[in-house]
Amino acid sequence: MSMKPRVSLITLGVNDLARARRFYEAGLGWKVSGAGNDQVVFIQLAGGVGLALFSRKSLAEDAHLADAGSGFSGITLAQNLESKEAVDTAMEKALAAGAKLLKKPEDVFWGGYSGYFADPEGHIWELAWNPFFPLSADGGITLS
Repeated sequence: MSMKPRVSLITLGVNDLARARRFYEAGLGWKVSGAGNDQVVFIQLAGGVGLALFSRKSLAEDAHLADAGSGFSGITLAQNLESKEAVDTAMEKALAAGAKLLKKPEDVFWGGYSGYFADPEGHIWELAWNPFFPLSADGGITLS
């Protein structure tokens, strides 16, 4: 099984979630999804892709990285997959191709399953199964 070439979610680590939300909502006129809460803001982008705004500190912790001084850029890319097994398989393939494991896939606090790797250039990817964001036929996500 090969990993389909898609990005499901771009997560920006922010220092002030309320300020970031105001910027994207009022400043750019983007509609905030009801899928978020007081810890994370989701915005539906075109093409079945989502943008998430999340605490930079919490994002670094979730990826098992230090925030300060680590070179952490404050951004991750995510690919949502069909199942926990698909996450495990995709992670194995990424590691076999030279990725560095940051966080082994595991059940996570928000009710899904995810893990993180860095590609050979250091870009951080999350592989996730999210029962709250079903995938469309083309692999896109729809934030409600």
